[in-house]
Amino acid sequence: MVLGWVYPNIFTPVHIIFLEIIMGPTCSIIYENEPMERNLMLQKPRPFTTTFFNLKEITISIIQGILITLGLLFMYQYCIQSDFTEGVTRTCIFLTLISSNVFLTLENRSFYYSIFTTIRYKNNLVLVIIGITILITTLLLFVPVFSKFFLFEKVTIFQIGCSILVGFISVIWMEIYKIFKRKSD
Repeated sequence: MVLGWVYPNIFTPVHIIFLEIIMGPTCSIIYENEPMERNLMLQKPRPFTTTFFNLKEITISIIQGILITLGLLFMYQYCIQSDFTEGVTRTCIFLTLISSNVFLTLENRSFYYSIFTTIRYKNNLVLVIIGITILITTLLLFVPVFSKFFLFEKVTIFQIGCSILVGFISVIWMEIYKIFKRKSD
C-alpha cells in the first residue's frame, strides 16, 4: 500500500495513450464543427487586450476537473470497499473516466445553454465521435485480447452502470451553473 492506495498503479501508459487518442479528436473535431450560439451577437466584443480564455472560464474548467477527479476517487474507494480485484477496479475507474469524458463533451458544447438545447444543434460529428468512443470502449471490455492487453477484467452490468452514473453525476452539476447564468443575464 503506497500513500493509502491499495493499487498504486491503476493505469499503465497504454491507458493514458488511449485516453489521449479519444480526447484529442473529441475536442478538436466536435467543437470545431459546432454552430454559432443564438446569443453570440448579443455579447459585447472582447477587448483586444484580453486573452482567449478569461479567469471565469478557466475557473469553471478547473472546477469541472476537480469534480471529475472526486468522482473517480469516489469510484476507486467504492471498488476498494467492495473488495474488487485490481483488474475490476481498473476497469470501473476507466469506464468512469470515459463516461465523464462523453458527458463532458455534451455538457461543454455551451457554457450558457442547457444540454437539452445543445443536443438539438446540427453537428453530425457528435454522434459519430461519441459512437466510436462507445464502440471502442465496448471492444476493450468484451473482446478478450483487448481486455487482456488493457489489464481489464469482466465487470457486471451493475458495475458498468455505477461507473457511468458516477461519470454522469461528476459532470451534470454544470446544468445548475448554466441555469443561474441564464437567469442573471
